[in-house]
Amino acid sequence: MPIIADSETLAAFCARNRGADFITVDTEFMRERTFWPQLCLIQVAGPDEAYAIDPLAPGIDLKPLLDLLYDPQLLKVFHAARQDLEIFFHMTGAVPHPLFDTQVAAMVCGYGDAASYETLAAQLAKARIDKSARFTDWSQRPLAERQLEYALADVTHLRQIYRSLARRLTATGRAGWLGEEMATLMEPATYRLDPETAWMRFKPRNAKPRYLAVLKEVAAWREREAQKRDIPRNRILRDESVVEIAAHPPRNLEELSRLRGMSKGFAEGKMGQELMLAIERGQRLPDSEIPRIEAAPEIPGGLGPIVELLKVLLKMKCESAGVAQKLVATTSDLELIAADDQADVPALKGWRRDLFGQSAVDLKRGRLGLSLEGRRLRLIDLPGPAATK
Repeated sequence: MPIIADSETLAAFCARNRGADFITVDTEFMRERTFWPQLCLIQVAGPDEAYAIDPLAPGIDLKPLLDLLYDPQLLKVFHAARQDLEIFFHMTGAVPHPLFDTQVAAMVCGYGDAASYETLAAQLAKARIDKSARFTDWSQRPLAERQLEYALADVTHLRQIYRSLARRLTATGRAGWLGEEMATLMEPATYRLDPETAWMRFKPRNAKPRYLAVLKEVAAWREREAQKRDIPRNRILRDESVVEIAAHPPRNLEELSRLRGMSKGFAEGKMGQELMLAIERGQRLPDSEIPRIEAAPEIPGGLGPIVELLKVLLKMKCESAGVAQKLVATTSDLELIAADDQADVPALKGWRRDLFGQSAVDLKRGRLGLSLEGRRLRLIDLPGPAATK
């Protein structure tokens, strides 16, 4: 099986593909026992060849591959790229670019909210993907032939998936739509794991300032410890314990040890003492540094029927255009549009406004109507003031 485990072969492979129009990329990694993903395999396919690259091979120099991934003239094609990009971001501090994510492109092209690689391979490459090796231990060596076949299938069929989606985007004039989504995927802030913002992962509903202050400090302490020790967050302190501590801060180590799921050994050891310091920091945190939860915009009562009508319109527009509803508007967006024609939501901006947002406003204002013809709904223009842009 084609696997590269030495620097010279890797450099030659990368040199051959430097002038290609695109390469397809995937990774295999382990994360069950670590905080940071442990990169175990990198699969890359050029137009004419595909290899699995072994980053665990003794002495292998990945610089030629990284140079290829960060070549601004070479398009990198991934499927559901976020976790792969996180790995490369933490290796180098930058995000590979330019990018094409086939899962996002499939949403733009009408393949549903989150089309799987297997689905796209079957529909666009007429290939059947055997996923039986998905949960194997990728850190073990040597890798079995079955594992390598599975790994390489994730980039070889991706070539045809990309070509098919790219043609459809060009034919429908939607390449720019995808470009907007790729800009978010290439934003470094997407992959930074700042301990000071770790509290946001809990999506707290309790807006009491002191609760949020303790939550912030305890979550930050846990994040720093997990990153430093390279172990999963829950191995330091479980999520439910973080929330319980924020809601009812223990006053001493004895009270800490009585918390559910908290061992006496942990509470009385070094980590217990450090956790108590974090709790104390939260309790003393100045008001100016306490995080705030922005109140959701108040939605006036009686808008339920309008929201339901906008849901019907969204479904009609997205089915007609062949684009995933999730990509255009969320239920929260629809609630805000129902309340305010100028709501600050993506659905009222750019291509989303052209596809749906303007029609949503026109429907609210009586400039559009819905008509039932047999079993089909259709939109009809109604007399009234001209639509505003």
